[in-house]
Amino acid sequence: MIETLRNQLEEQFPGFVQELVDIVGIPSVSSPSFDQEVVQRSAEHVQQRFASLGLETKILRADRDNGEPGAPAVIAKTPHIEGAPTVLLYAHHDVQPGGDPAKWTTPPFEAHIRDGRLYGRGSSDDGAGIVVHIGSLTLLKDKMENGQLPLNVIVFIEGEEEIGSPSFNNFLTKYHDQLEADYIVVTDSDNWKPGQPALTSSLRGVIDAKVTVRTVDHALHSGMWGGPVIDSITAAAHLISTFHDENGEVAIEGLGGTKTADVDYPEADFRAETGLLDGVQIAGSGDLASRMWTQPAVSIIGFDATSVAHASNTIWPETSFKVSCRTVPGTDGAKAMQALVDHIEKHRPFGAVVEIEEGEIGPSYQADLGSDAARIAHEALSAAWGVESVNIGVGGSIPFISDFQAQFPGAQVIVTGVEDPLTNAHSEDESQDLGDLKNAILAEAQMLLKFSEQA
Repeated sequence: MIETLRNQLEEQFPGFVQELVDIVGIPSVSSPSFDQEVVQRSAEHVQQRFASLGLETKILRADRDNGEPGAPAVIAKTPHIEGAPTVLLYAHHDVQPGGDPAKWTTPPFEAHIRDGRLYGRGSSDDGAGIVVHIGSLTLLKDKMENGQLPLNVIVFIEGEEEIGSPSFNNFLTKYHDQLEADYIVVTDSDNWKPGQPALTSSLRGVIDAKVTVRTVDHALHSGMWGGPVIDSITAAAHLISTFHDENGEVAIEGLGGTKTADVDYPEADFRAETGLLDGVQIAGSGDLASRMWTQPAVSIIGFDATSVAHASNTIWPETSFKVSCRTVPGTDGAKAMQALVDHIEKHRPFGAVVEIEEGEIGPSYQADLGSDAARIAHEALSAAWGVESVNIGVGGSIPFISDFQAQFPGAQVIVTGVEDPLTNAHSEDESQDLGDLKNAILAEAQMLLKFSEQA
């Protein structure tokens, strides 16, 4: 069966590449500072594509917690077969902003193919995920129409993942009956490397906080008062320095973590893929992959102080920074936040006044690698690529997966993807490996065939 599907895919793949070209050409940036009519147009385009496969389609929204309407999402369904298993296929049609066009080799919202990769914003995150669903259903269309494939498929293409999915949980609640499934396949993650498929076994959670440090109640002349009075910028720097020890290990107690990983990540590959400068030390200890997947990480992602351009001989009274922590899979985000708060309060530098504004608490994800879905996914990935698939953690976070698990506790969730270390998602020259795209389509078609046998 797989060779028949592979031959069929070879014939149809140029059309699927064109699908991705068309998707890249729609700048569906969900950030509110961009034109949201384009996001609506993107949803309509995706809806039309699934409708052309014979699925019943709708564009739906749910309100966010603040009462604002959420972004448009596409729901598409195959004709219902009573008693057959149901699979929900997830991806998202919104993208990050293009950034500075001058830093791209070609314009961000024009698809260009070079050396087997298709370049453009959203080409991999997550236009390729949409094309995987279109492709797998196209390959199986005849079998589904003539009743040879006893399976119900629901396609859910979200429109605001890149801004944190603010209406996601409300959407699942509002349309719960339309989304309930036995299996949920999330196609928004990574492969281990080009040509090497993977199942995502874990995702770190995320927490963040804004921290404000004050040392005096007004600015002072640094010549007259400097010495006994520490400026707030120096105090903030001292506080930030307590987040890591001298080896770059996270020094916040209570965040947990393990130092082993299922795969080996060669240091040379890591340095090449990150662009780490010559001589810069790799922080932490343990397996290199574990430092990104199963150990916590702390980063300063924003800093407000006097700029160099506006510097003067002044002791600055107030400095703020935003600290972001990636939390260990399986840990409680609220407890991790408390650990961060306790650490900051314990390490107030020079007795400075420190205010903490708690921010996001995004949950982590730990896959059930013993489930039927995980077994089927590994078999399909290995067969499609022709090499053994592996389990990988991912250092980033997809908080909505925990919403799926909470709303549909009986469903088996698997997380797959088409990205790789060269994808450059969210940055310049984002790209998709076309060989991996082809294999991902074939793998998902195989998964759907196997899911149909699980009744």
